[in-house]
Amino acid sequence: MNPGDALRRLREGKPLVHQITNYVVMNETANATLALGALPVMAHAREEVEEMTALAGALVLNIGTLSPHWVDAMIAAGRAANERGVPVVLDPVGVGATRYRTDTARRILDEVDVTVLRGNAGKVATLVGIDAEVRGVESIAAGGDPAELARAAASQLGLVASVTGAVDHVSDGEAVTAVANGHPLLASITGTGCMSSAVTGCFLAVAESALDGAAEALVAFGVAGEDAAQVAVGPGSFHVALYDALAALDPATLNERAKVT
Repeated sequence: MNPGDALRRLREGKPLVHQITNYVVMNETANATLALGALPVMAHAREEVEEMTALAGALVLNIGTLSPHWVDAMIAAGRAANERGVPVVLDPVGVGATRYRTDTARRILDEVDVTVLRGNAGKVATLVGIDAEVRGVESIAAGGDPAELARAAASQLGLVASVTGAVDHVSDGEAVTAVANGHPLLASITGTGCMSSAVTGCFLAVAESALDGAAEALVAFGVAGEDAAQVAVGPGSFHVALYDALAALDPATLNERAKVT
């Protein structure tokens, strides 16, 4: 894993990242993607998602806003990505809160070859049949060791599981990488989970492996959170500073700052 080199490749290549995401965080994820050095495109019309996916370096499916035509568009985009070898990130926002959200996430997992499942412990636990408490879109509690949860989810679902929390855990079903970068202020504003999924898509577009890309993304996003917190006086200024910190990430020093085990 080499987050500095990955960030350098990302900025040199400026990959297009196609995101089907919810209205609330569309602006957040687009700005985070652009600040990092990739090019965001938000498209959810069934009439164009396959064509748009063909142009992208990665596809991010975020189920924060759901209706039947959005779900159909996600499935179509996911299948188009699979046909073209485009990596797919699934963010199962609010899974466990309602049956519709849970069923939709499971349908996507059944019908699309998802590369990385990025979610908090409650969402991921729900999808693999482990007891968890989700209130609204927030994970309140999920039992067990998060490292083992990531390993079990990856093995059971046949993908890379990226379980984010105070310490993030990324697994391909065998190896587990723990990423301790980040800051508590990341939990004080909405959209940071969705941003981390968007950043994951950016890194997957240039990754040498899905496991490395998912972990490198969390290192970069966590370091940006640390830098933003240094100049913030509260959640509002942190929000603004986070975009600046993503844009200012230094590939030459990112490896040194990675807190990875």
